[in-house]
Amino acid sequence: MDYRESKVLRFLYHTVPGRVLLKVVTSPIISKIGGAYMNSKGSVRHINKFIEKNNINMDEYHIEKWESFDYFFTRRIRSECRPIDKDEDAFISPCDGRLSVYDIKEDTSFEIKGSHYTVESLLMDEKYYSEFAGGKALVFRLCVDDYHRYGYSADGHIQSLLNVKGKLHTVRPIALEKYPVFIQNARSVTLIKTNNFDTIAQVEVGALMIGKIENHKTEGPVYKGDEKGMFHYGGSTIVILTKKGVLNIPEHDEEVKVKYGQRIN
Repeated sequence: MDYRESKVLRFLYHTVPGRVLLKVVTSPIISKIGGAYMNSKGSVRHINKFIEKNNINMDEYHIEKWESFDYFFTRRIRSECRPIDKDEDAFISPCDGRLSVYDIKEDTSFEIKGSHYTVESLLMDEKYYSEFAGGKALVFRLCVDDYHRYGYSADGHIQSLLNVKGKLHTVRPIALEKYPVFIQNARSVTLIKTNNFDTIAQVEVGALMIGKIENHKTEGPVYKGDEKGMFHYGGSTIVILTKKGVLNIPEHDEEVKVKYGQRIN
């Protein structure tokens, strides 16, 4: 984040006029306008500068004639660049990103990047706390230069999928000082009964200027490493909740970089 961007975000989140303006810029209509531009031919002019600024290795991706910036942003990666660990006991990362791991402790909330969070507020239903108490919360933070398609961490079957509407706020750290970002952001909640890791909840969380979290399936069987969906333009986060004793991963709030398909347990 450069100096000018920092000044803008501080104005939006730390001043009265800024917070008034924030209500406007985070409204669904503004997000739709931004999304429409990113899907237009005019947005193509931003692609080369974006690649250069973020040091993206385009050798890893399928090169096409980009019809829009969003078409480029949701580009497909070459399968050999993201090998999937097929061992039955391997729980894999569903995406490229920075991974933090938290214990889900009884009668407490856990913290995700400055937001105090409960299972109930994340999944929009208090009944799920007892189901995941004592388990793990895996938080994958995607940056704009990451691959923005994501997959399934294990074989299984979709039990339910819920799309939660919300106000779209930036996931940058400054936003977390004033707003419980993950609670207010739009998100998609999928409960999956896996073959080897019991029931998990996978939650995709949108951010400012992401008008759409696109999931391909709403029901049926799923397979580890298969593509689940994609984030359209912006920075985003995926949270996976597991039950007690399912994953033996130590708690750590220091982010570790992981890749789609990499074993994490």
